[in-house]
Amino acid sequence: MPKPNVSKLFTLPIAVAGGWIGYSALVVDHRHPLPDAMLAEKLTFLTKAAGWLNAYVDRSAAGRPLVLVHSVNAAASAFEMGPLFRHYRGKRPVYALDLPGYGQSNRLQRDYTPQLFADAIVEFLASQVGEPADVVGLSLGCEFVARAALARPDLFHSLVLISPSGLGSASSGRASQQTEARGIADNLHRAFSFPLWGRALFDLIATRRSIEFFLKKSFEGPVTPGFVDYGYATAHQPGAEHVPLRFIAGLLFTPDAAMTLYQPLSVPTLVLYDQDYFVGFDALPQLLQANPHCKALRIAPTRGLPHFEKLAETAAALDDFWQAV
Repeated sequence: MPKPNVSKLFTLPIAVAGGWIGYSALVVDHRHPLPDAMLAEKLTFLTKAAGWLNAYVDRSAAGRPLVLVHSVNAAASAFEMGPLFRHYRGKRPVYALDLPGYGQSNRLQRDYTPQLFADAIVEFLASQVGEPADVVGLSLGCEFVARAALARPDLFHSLVLISPSGLGSASSGRASQQTEARGIADNLHRAFSFPLWGRALFDLIATRRSIEFFLKKSFEGPVTPGFVDYGYATAHQPGAEHVPLRFIAGLLFTPDAAMTLYQPLSVPTLVLYDQDYFVGFDALPQLLQANPHCKALRIAPTRGLPHFEKLAETAAALDDFWQAV
């Protein structure tokens, strides 16, 4: 039997990879038109932590401010909090923040860390909102708002965590949520973000088909119209790869978040949850037992985005919680 030609075994994969890198650099549009995530006034402000940030605001009504903070993924933005923004606008002041590296906020190449996101949220609350707010976070965004609430509880009237990450068992969660504990996150990020192929790798992750695939994991029924299109648009901006590649490498998760971020919370906190492909809630009973400020409510059947599929039930849960607070 003739021996295989080892050089030929590597030629095709290298050619394919090189072809995709070239296609990404020369053909993929990285300046896709990006409309506003919602029809509302935009607030642009400068932070020490993360440069220029964008938020959507409606201050047409009086009352306690409501601040909405989206999740972190390949195609995140304030669009993820749109149903709540639209439901409460005109009833109270409402703010929806584009986190650093997302939406219409700065996407500069920098050392994005959980502390940077928390610091940006604190600056936003202190400089733009200016009084204790009801803050709602989504998924990994919950870890950032909890970290901010620990640093500046005076800026928070209450906290709502929708499908929060950090409450799964040690073996649960996607692989990216476990790499930090294994000590390989930095090495993974260096490999993923290497200048020659970093953007091309992200372009593979951020195709319309990929965005739709992962969004379907978060919906019990069909994906909300426009969600995939906006996700594709926001993922095809200059610098859109910087935060997602850190996220995929596991650098943005806080080890043992249940104990270090959620159990010490001193502000009234409500957890909304059900089934979720991306995160688990095994530690939720322990959190409720350890922290008397925390309550939880299951909104079923949902898969991580109850405010899209069960808006009436979600809003009722929020209103009851805020009234009790």
